[in-house]
Amino acid sequence: MNTRRRKAAGVVLAGLLCLQLSAAASADLTKEMKQDAARLQLELDRIDALAGTPYSGPLRKSVFSEQELNAWLADLVEADPKNALRGLAIKLFDGNRIEGKAFVDLSGATLPLSFKPKMNIYFAAQVIVSEGKARVEFSKIFLDSQPIPVAVVDMVIAIAAKFGHSKAGSILDAVALPRGLKDLQSRTGQVILYY
Repeated sequence: MNTRRRKAAGVVLAGLLCLQLSAAASADLTKEMKQDAARLQLELDRIDALAGTPYSGPLRKSVFSEQELNAWLADLVEADPKNALRGLAIKLFDGNRIEGKAFVDLSGATLPLSFKPKMNIYFAAQVIVSEGKARVEFSKIFLDSQPIPVAVVDMVIAIAAKFGHSKAGSILDAVALPRGLKDLQSRTGQVILYY
């Protein structure tokens, strides 16, 4: 995975989901999923390349479907199998609201007694973009069927980082948008990249 793609992956995931384990989803990728992922990645690369050229007009935008975004996320996990985040699927709603399911595998890590090494985390949140950075404000987080506080998820991320399963900092951190992106917005089933 090239450096630009790895950086974009970490930043966009953190910005969109703030789970910040810098990987995503995955069952085996179909040909269609690989094409969807490639389309989004090519656009991120194009936006990055345009960042160095002068432009004074209104913000430009690119729109991608939830399917394309999830395919791109799934492609990222395939490229980095050592990450703790082994699955991620998101639903996009108006007003930068998101819901999702993440599958985390911390096998081999020492966990508090109440935790299993393999966990399904469900969440509802809103992505807040300001001053070139994105952060996620969670309204609900569940570990399997049990509601849990954000601090507990933050602890799981810290454990993953300690054992080398994640490059993450904190679930509460704001993260810089990829080079060239000015804003992210969602509509039901779509993500809009402004540049």
